[in-house]
Amino acid sequence: MLELPPHFRDVPYNAAHYPGNAAGLREGANCQHFAFELLRHFGLSVPDFRSSELWEDEVYSEHVAELAPLDLLLWNHVPEAYGAHVGVFVGSGKAVHLAKAQGRPVIWPLRTFTETERYRYYLGAKRFKR
Repeated sequence: MLELPPHFRDVPYNAAHYPGNAAGLREGANCQHFAFELLRHFGLSVPDFRSSELWEDEVYSEHVAELAPLDLLLWNHVPEAYGAHVGVFVGSGKAVHLAKAQGRPVIWPLRTFTETERYRYYLGAKRFKR
């Protein structure tokens, strides 16, 4: 299972810090910015996409069915990518995510997402090309 670096464990949720509108994590992040910064920490080049842009992208990322650590996972309360929640697969059937409801990053089993009303629709996974 992917080990979460210590400085990622206490990042506060901050809706105003989204991709393209924030640098680093010191003042917090939304789910997308948190996930992208985690991938960048592990050496991946990640553009500042919003959820629907990420879902539609085929230049930098690809849709995958079999999950591997560092794949991005998208869920939503409706079956569409606009406004989707983003988490990072860490292995062993779990994903790390940063959400307003928890306030700090948490690692959940994948089934917990779809059992939660606001994440009931699993849209799928994206993997950034190396």
